Amino acid sequence: MSATLILIIIAAYFGVLLLISHVVSKNTSDDSFYTGDRKSPWQVVAFGMIGAVLSGVTFVSIPGMVGTNYFYYLQFVFGNVVGYVFITYVLVPIYYDLKLVSIYTYLESRFGIKSYKTGSLFFLISQSFGAALRLLLAAKILQYAVFDAFHIPFFVTVLIILVLIWLYTHKSGIKTIVWTDTLQTFFLLLSVGITIYVVKSALNLSLSETTSAVINHEYFKVFNWDFNSGSNFFKQFISGVLIAVAMVGLDQNMMQKTLTCKNKKEAQRNILTFSLVLAVTQFLFLGLGVMLYMYAEKFGIQLDVENGKFINTDTLFPMLSLNHFGTIASLSFILGITAASFSSADSALTALTTSFTYDFMDVQHKNSKEKKAIKNLVLLGFSVVIFTIIMVFSQSKGNVISLIFKVAGYTYGPLLGLYMFGIFTKIKIKDAAVPFICIAMPIVTYLLNHYFILWFDFDFGFMNIFVNAFLTVICLILYRDKKNIN
Repeated sequence: MSATLILIIIAAYFGVLLLISHVVSKNTSDDSFYTGDRKSPWQVVAFGMIGAVLSGVTFVSIPGMVGTNYFYYLQFVFGNVVGYVFITYVLVPIYYDLKLVSIYTYLESRFGIKSYKTGSLFFLISQSFGAALRLLLAAKILQYAVFDAFHIPFFVTVLIILVLIWLYTHKSGIKTIVWTDTLQTFFLLLSVGITIYVVKSALNLSLSETTSAVINHEYFKVFNWDFNSGSNFFKQFISGVLIAVAMVGLDQNMMQKTLTCKNKKEAQRNILTFSLVLAVTQFLFLGLGVMLYMYAEKFGIQLDVENGKFINTDTLFPMLSLNHFGTIASLSFILGITAASFSSADSALTALTTSFTYDFMDVQHKNSKEKKAIKNLVLLGFSVVIFTIIMVFSQSKGNVISLIFKVAGYTYGPLLGLYMFGIFTKIKIKDAAVPFICIAMPIVTYLLNHYFILWFDFDFGFMNIFVNAFLTVICLILYRDKKNIN
């Protein structure tokens, strides 16, 4: 397919995003960037959040990982649903009752200023890495599909993407993103639907036959009961619960969208609806993965294999879409990955800007001119941070989604421990000790996992977030303020 045609499609798509931004940006206030004026329809927020959570990583990683990890990821998804229920009925009421903009303000009211700053800092680190790794994969695909043909270096491709995101988000931030994410989710799901139809037709299967072929395929293994495996059911399910709570409920990025809903009840409907639709969508991605491997086998397409196992599985979906599925499927894939890329990166940059300006720059107490200057400077700063991380990890291989969740286990673990301790106990702690605890526990968790694998052949897998949070809670108990026990 012509790289020029793809570039024209992307340019047209970006033009639509700019148009939406222009329309939404009318009649904005100083706080529109951060709160969306708390007028977003919950149905729009719920649909848009699907694209933000899935991202370009999910878009290509989940189908590809089926070849090495079967349907075991579905165990993680089951846990996610339970985690979203917790967010709906525990966290959302807390955030709305306290009328929070930065959700980490809760930690100040519960523990103190140092806990608050530490929680926000860990979010900034987590979100920066997560956003960068998500955008990295999408940028690589766009580089392969479009920019290589024009001999544009990879770092320039990344810069172009970040500049485009800045153009349509810098004025109205979350108010714009609520609506652009809706459009981007639509294109992402449309792309999957078109691909499923194209592959089904190529395999000469009806819809019922396709469903049967997927369910009866050797890769359709949902439950893993091997306790030593990182994909064990209990490890995946529990970590699915905890990572959903951490990466959505304790994530400024996701909760900032939810807090733009008109009231608490609508915000709760948003989370419940979003969680169910997301679970179904992820199941479709896994099913698509089986279909992609069936397609490759039928048509004799050679895939990368090392020691009898598939490698570089993130390249499966883009490689087949761009080289074997025809023009319509290729264009839909490019639109899907572009939508996923912008959807995850734009909201991440807005959330990072919100958290830093509120938690460290005290922007809420500045005048209108100062607010605008600080916001633009911080938005630019985090764009530079994400660009730097992308370039550092630009040579990484394998499925990026696993890397993201592993990193999240170490960076979100202390946050999870702080919130669970704060919500379910009334114990006062020594606020000054919190930064040291939150830095030390991820290191201890990493070392424990390393030696458990070495000595017992036991991998924590995604459960490192549980170990990390549990150790954080134990340390908080040890450093409780005995003079102020309730």
